[in-house]
Amino acid sequence: MKFRNGRWLMKKGAKSFSPKVVYETDVSGGAVLLFAPSFGVGHRGDTLGGVCFTVEISAPLCDTLRVKIYHHKGSAGAGVCFPLNIPGCTLDAEDSPELLTVRSDTLELRINKADCSMSFYRCGKLLTSSSGDDMSYIVEDWQGDAYPGGASYMCQRLALGVDELIYGLGERFTPIVRNGQSVTVKNEDGGTSTDQSYKNVPFFLSSRGYGVFVNHPESVDFEIATETVNRTAFSVAGEELDYFIFCGGTMKDVLCRYTDLTGKPSLPPRWSFGLWLSTSFTTDYDEKTVMSFIDGMHERGIPLSVFHFDCCWMKPFHWTDFLWDSDVFPDPEGMIRRIHERGVKVCVWINPYVAQRSALFDYGLAHGYFLKRADGSLWQWDMWQPGMAIVDFTNPEAARWYAKGLESLLDMGVDCFKTDFGERIPTDAVYYSGADPQKMHNYYSYIYNECVYNVLARHGGADGAVLFARSATAGCQKFPVHWGGDCWSDYSGMEQSIRGGLSLTCSGFSFWSHDIGGFESSATPDLYKRWCAFGLLSTHSRLHGSTAYKVPWLYGEEAVAVLRFFTELKHELMPYLWSEAHRSSSSGVPMMRMMALEFEDDCNCRYLDKQYMLGDSLLVAPVFNSEGIARYYLPHGKWTNFFTGEVVEGGVWRTEGIGYMSIPLFARENSVIPVGISHPNAEYSFKSNIELRVFGLTGRAETEVYDGADVIIKASFDKSQDRFTVTGGAGCRIKIGSADTELTAEHESGTLPK
Repeated sequence: MKFRNGRWLMKKGAKSFSPKVVYETDVSGGAVLLFAPSFGVGHRGDTLGGVCFTVEISAPLCDTLRVKIYHHKGSAGAGVCFPLNIPGCTLDAEDSPELLTVRSDTLELRINKADCSMSFYRCGKLLTSSSGDDMSYIVEDWQGDAYPGGASYMCQRLALGVDELIYGLGERFTPIVRNGQSVTVKNEDGGTSTDQSYKNVPFFLSSRGYGVFVNHPESVDFEIATETVNRTAFSVAGEELDYFIFCGGTMKDVLCRYTDLTGKPSLPPRWSFGLWLSTSFTTDYDEKTVMSFIDGMHERGIPLSVFHFDCCWMKPFHWTDFLWDSDVFPDPEGMIRRIHERGVKVCVWINPYVAQRSALFDYGLAHGYFLKRADGSLWQWDMWQPGMAIVDFTNPEAARWYAKGLESLLDMGVDCFKTDFGERIPTDAVYYSGADPQKMHNYYSYIYNECVYNVLARHGGADGAVLFARSATAGCQKFPVHWGGDCWSDYSGMEQSIRGGLSLTCSGFSFWSHDIGGFESSATPDLYKRWCAFGLLSTHSRLHGSTAYKVPWLYGEEAVAVLRFFTELKHELMPYLWSEAHRSSSSGVPMMRMMALEFEDDCNCRYLDKQYMLGDSLLVAPVFNSEGIARYYLPHGKWTNFFTGEVVEGGVWRTEGIGYMSIPLFARENSVIPVGISHPNAEYSFKSNIELRVFGLTGRAETEVYDGADVIIKASFDKSQDRFTVTGGAGCRIKIGSADTELTAEHESGTLPK
């Protein structure tokens, strides 16, 4: 939020207060406390009133400091906070008359007592700072100490260095560098072509190797090099501000720290990485249609992992009631069994809203399971569904009731859920828990998806749980997968989708998808084929639309061949993708990541938002035009075209024509990419079915290959020693350039093939 009128003035009626001096400190406990008035104290009479700041600094994790700033400490909102992992860390504090120094491992905060300025350092290098009026308490319509007037806000500004760039803040469809953007972190159902987004995360990542998480579930406003062009600013309504600052040697290290705090991305089941096909939204379909789609994919040799039933598996006006429309699906159990017999999982659409016509409505109303208005009446409106009520997940009984409906579907054979919506949540509702409705607006997406994910986890067991979620906030990376929302079926919509996805993944999320072919309107055959290539080289891949079916034969026989080719390619890459997924789940570094996250020292990568790394070793550059022209950048080093074997020296921009049966897909030098020799689906066994492809070996390359939860192969290749070592790789093949070899023992080492 912007509070100023240029550099020197405030907006009309607004009054700003900032700490002028550190008057008192306390370093005796587990946290450091500061008391900082917004005025100088010359004598005791000066202490009789005025705005003062209480600042609490703690070390919740290694290389992490938490800063809590209060004006009136008793004004915090009720009972709504992100679940955080805070083991605590040794806090090292030094207090001298002039300077207070606080350390958490390599992160150091120096506070000048004379003016309350703050500077954050990592290993002696300045990261960012705050001085003057950067920390402030702001009141609109100020009328004096006794009559403060309008709304109040807490604001913190942090200095931006020369060339410093900011990323993150959740899913954003604007350019991936946040500098020059005003961002309101508030979940909205606004499509992919505006500055609104479905997944808002109050966390940003700096190219200087630090990150900031604003620990407020309510709406948070960010001004990134806007109101003051050499500052990032974040503000919240009320009397307190709570934020964490993380540091690391790289931005990936910072993401590891952030996900240490908010939770690591859970690992989805392996089958979820295969191809998903949807009924689409408003299309007409019944069991005959569904089975014709599944059989049509099989007849055309396109492996299918999941079939998704969108909204209309339930009767119109009845959403959500968890009941199949008996007029269209008279035998849902039998249908699900027949789908399973074809080796395909079943997903069904749900949302957290209950229409007045729903069979669940009267029971939920009688038992107080919905959000209410301040006068005690039910909160209802006619947006999305007539007479729509909203499930109150803060009521444990309501959550169990909702979960019971999900369990009935799982007992029937349903394998997973698409958790749609969760963004249109009122800020004037009354919750069972008494929670502040402003704070609940974004946080509702957490408790909604958590409820559904936990039901799936209880049923999935060792196989794992997966949902397809649209809304999210901080911590929702624990409930994968997320998809990018309602995009248009054109190249602009495809571009918006990739930007939103890369922004989300650099905000702590690892597993992401989008509607292949676009959602709104219908794709051209050209767009459909290009989007298939992009979609099958994302972590998760779903064909879905609004008014149009997305089966490939409707887009021509070449579209069938393209979809089959890239589905088979993804299955071939499953040993690599599954192993990368394991590493991502344990580290918090996303599988699908923006180029700047991987190549921080390459200035050409800093603004790229139309190409990405898929894991550590593969670069993907989708085609975004009907002319078939790809323009992309290869960072420094040797890159090998995955399809042709062409080796290209990096540090160059390339422009080339790309046929539909290809996409710029390059392997990084010194990388080992395990692929499947036989790959009928996404769940095949990797044991004795692996080829290790070694690309651009100039030094040392190594990998670990997972099958299920276990590492089955460890391999290293050393050019300087002209040797390789493979453990657990009996029967696997090795390919280095054009040379092949085959392992015959469990533990083998040998000379690199020439």
